[in-house]
Amino acid sequence: MNGLKDIQHFYFIGIGGIGMSALAIYFHQTGKHVAGYDKTPSDVTRSLEAKGIAVHFDDKGVEVDASYQTENTLVIYTPAVPKEFGELVRFRESGYTIKKRAEVLGMIANANYSLAVAGTHGKTTTSSILGHLLAETGAPVTAFIGGITNNYNGNLIQKGSDVIVVEADEFDRSFLQLTPDIACITSMDADHLDIYGDATTLENTFKEFGSLVSKEKLFVQNGLPIDGLTVGIEDDALYSAQNVIVKNGCYHFDFKHPNGVISQMQFNLPGRHNLSNAITALGMAMLYGSPTELLPKALCSFSGVNRRFTYRIQTEHQVLIDDYAHHPTEIAAVHQSVQEMYPDTPVLAVFQPHLFSRTQDFMEDFAMQLSQFDEVFLLDIYPARELPIEGVTSEVLLEKIKLEKKRLVTKENLLEGIQQASQKIIVMMGAGDIGVEILKVTQLLKDAS
Repeated sequence: MNGLKDIQHFYFIGIGGIGMSALAIYFHQTGKHVAGYDKTPSDVTRSLEAKGIAVHFDDKGVEVDASYQTENTLVIYTPAVPKEFGELVRFRESGYTIKKRAEVLGMIANANYSLAVAGTHGKTTTSSILGHLLAETGAPVTAFIGGITNNYNGNLIQKGSDVIVVEADEFDRSFLQLTPDIACITSMDADHLDIYGDATTLENTFKEFGSLVSKEKLFVQNGLPIDGLTVGIEDDALYSAQNVIVKNGCYHFDFKHPNGVISQMQFNLPGRHNLSNAITALGMAMLYGSPTELLPKALCSFSGVNRRFTYRIQTEHQVLIDDYAHHPTEIAAVHQSVQEMYPDTPVLAVFQPHLFSRTQDFMEDFAMQLSQFDEVFLLDIYPARELPIEGVTSEVLLEKIKLEKKRLVTKENLLEGIQQASQKIIVMMGAGDIGVEILKVTQLLKDAS
């Protein structure tokens, strides 16, 4: 693989990240020596260690294993790691080859037939469905997923290496390093404005990504200002879901494509945004060459991605939903999904804003979407890689939410608030460490039932 096959040692700085860990497992399973650092232990790092990958949690600086020689080692890092981080500085000053995760992923994808999934929302679900469809219909596929798929209990699907599925990440324009054979753009709502500056620049960068393939190989959400193969729901798109009904919490529909219709398909994830992701994945799989007659069964067997409208509890008396939503459009999609599945039922939304810059950029939109719920608990902003911005707080956001029933909560008093809540349905949303808190909430509610 162009520049990678002769490398024996792969060292990851930030190995516990969802994208980093998939790469680490990939190289480990090809017989390479893999190790790395992460800030804290997690389910992901424990899974890596169980596979025989060495992970440590202290910055070793100059004390990195001497077996990692400059001529046989590639150091891979995530942009979330500070430039002054000791190990990264040591490797840089010692002349090691150092690359970002996205660059290495591009090297793998570009050396093979590749299908790339881009969009500000829907990348992980679409790539998971696509990887599953290809695997289930016999393709020799490796899919790198930005989440934990329920079907494979991991973030890597490996059924061969002739075709690669990747998420094309717009975060730092890294998707422009790809040369895909088939691609899609699920959405291009304004986001990452700390990187791009304004929505127009982001949109133009997506258009630049779209130009990497011909319009006959590019799937786009119907209505986006880009030429390609259109995807939609009950509209005039080339690939669309028609005659959609909800039955027992699942979608039943007819799949219209340029060469005909596949009738009576079933998709088990709630939310029309997820149905749109499924139509995109079906179209890409068909264009790749997956046997059409095998696609309905493959789609029906897809069981979702962790923290993408994941039911933590689903009983007659209590529903607890866990979702990664961290953008106003994603919150709107979660609300639509809940309303469609549980019409006229009061909903408590627990939200942890992610990044000061994103909260600042979309303060009014966050407030508008959160105001659709019946009650809101708001956690402090999760900073991730950022320092605080003056005047950007959860208190300010709370004031703008047009609900009588709203309150700030801390992680310390969240459980108490949940115990006092009267709603049958609770939705917890965010991309920070709320994913840890929901496990505590799940246990609390299960113990109380």
